[in-house]
Amino acid sequence: MSENENRNRRPEESSKLPYLSLGVLVLMIAGLLYVGYEYIADDAADVDQLLNTPLDTTGRELQPIPNENDQLSTVPQSSKETTSSTTDEKTSDSPKEEETVTPTPRPADEEETKKPEEKAPEKPKPVAVDPGGVEITHTVQSGETFYGIANRYNLKSGTLKGLNPVIKDESTDVKSGVTRIKVRVQAVHTVGPGDILRVVAEKYGVTVGQLMAANKKTKNFTERGEKLIIPFPEKK
Repeated sequence: MSENENRNRRPEESSKLPYLSLGVLVLMIAGLLYVGYEYIADDAADVDQLLNTPLDTTGRELQPIPNENDQLSTVPQSSKETTSSTTDEKTSDSPKEEETVTPTPRPADEEETKKPEEKAPEKPKPVAVDPGGVEITHTVQSGETFYGIANRYNLKSGTLKGLNPVIKDESTDVKSGVTRIKVRVQAVHTVGPGDILRVVAEKYGVTVGQLMAANKKTKNFTERGEKLIIPFPEKK
């Protein structure tokens, strides 16, 4: 009996195995479906939250980036007028570029013929003057100059040049021992008894120094019969 019972039980137990595996599969599928449902529910909640949130109408609207053509078209008419006026002023104030004209070269012979002859500046001609007084002739001595002779006789250099128009160049035409220069003096005085230099100077209104310079005296001394040259009291 025991062997028969064992034989009868084994097929029953083996027949239960497919049901158990089927139950396990069903449970696994149900678990997977449950987990998938939770994910789907979470996504749906997020979507509902996004759809139910109100839009922020107080914020600034995004503006499109303007193009260069749009900016040029939106410039107001007044600004265009001001810019055009400023550009006109700048163009009017700016100096115009002068047109450079390159002269055509001319032959050297033609330029030389057209150039005026350069003349040396002429020295002014001495003007003949008449300071009055008495004319004497002075022979240039060694070491004397034209201007020194004029100072000796209390004459201006221009006056002495006017009296001697032959002398063109004072440095070359005046030679010692050769050149004779015409000089004008106040008078020529012959020394008499008692005529000392002081007395003669007072008589003609000159100083003793002027009298000594005109006669090349180094000492205040005169001799009877000596002829004294009397210069002008002021330069003539």
